[in-house]
Amino acid sequence: MDQSIVSEPDWAALLNSPAERIVAAGHWRRLVVEMTAREILSSSNGHALQRLVMAYLVYDRCSVAVGAGGIVDEPAKDNPKAIARLSIHYKAMREAENTAERLEAQLGLSPGRRGKVAKVARQRTRTAGADAFLGPQG
Repeated sequence: MDQSIVSEPDWAALLNSPAERIVAAGHWRRLVVEMTAREILSSSNGHALQRLVMAYLVYDRCSVAVGAGGIVDEPAKDNPKAIARLSIHYKAMREAENTAERLEAQLGLSPGRRGKVAKVARQRTRTAGADAFLGPQG
């Protein structure tokens, strides 16, 4: 992985859980390796990649909560006017999914967008045959 293109975020500053830091680093490496191999990684992608990884983590957190509590929050039994509502975790999970899908598309990671993202133009040093004979002036 080429750290000179984009630096991995300090997951310890962003995440309290050591387990989530490991998962975040794994997502980061996977994304950077894929984008590097496809020659679409540039230094301006760093923060978008960070946001994508964070969206993955929020989705995972909310998935656990929805799995444990269900999609619908039951009404409070002590309030006769209360109604069942969609779980806030389900809503956050859907929002994280939408964010991840949008960022994946922007970064050219989703299958439908892979062909639409151009390779990053690399700076090339031009040389001429005469350069071998001309030394530095000075």
